[in-house]
Amino acid sequence: MAGMELTPLRPWDDFFPGAERFAKPDFGDLTKWNNRVISNLMYYQTNYFAAAIAVFVVVGFLNPFGMFLGGTVVTLVFVGSVWAGENKVMIKNFKRKNPTLFVIGVMGTSYFLLSLCGGVMVFIFGITFPLLLILVHASLRLRNMKNRLENKMEGIGLKKSPMGVIMDLLDQQEEKMNKIQDFIEGKLKD
Repeated sequence: MAGMELTPLRPWDDFFPGAERFAKPDFGDLTKWNNRVISNLMYYQTNYFAAAIAVFVVVGFLNPFGMFLGGTVVTLVFVGSVWAGENKVMIKNFKRKNPTLFVIGVMGTSYFLLSLCGGVMVFIFGITFPLLLILVHASLRLRNMKNRLENKMEGIGLKKSPMGVIMDLLDQQEEKMNKIQDFIEGKLKD
């Protein structure tokens, strides 16, 4: 974790500008949509963390034990799935090819385990709702030049951030790194 930087909190008018900076994703091109989501997750990560923490605090205040239990279960399931993804080739390939389904699987498993403990409402409002808000914003927010530049710097290793570590655990950074490397090699050949 040495050299990790927390990205700055983006101003409100950059994070949530007018309607002209939002657009429906192209559902027919999942790669382009995935790249938009990853880029926005990387660029606005501090804003997303702040929003999620605000929801966690509110729900945690209303039901502290349920929030602690929910957070613990989701964390253990995520860590277990990442470990399985690193040690089982089949899971690693699935995770790399279907990151959204992988996250849905982690959340579904967490939901099932929490339903056994009676913590479903805390799971829905304290964990799933902030993730849904983040996914909706990251899917709809168009990227700008600053966003693309910051993500390229992270992709080639000039910077490291908490969301970059999470993307590495989901095997999403490696694809971006390969694309950047192919782009650079293509430019060197020209």
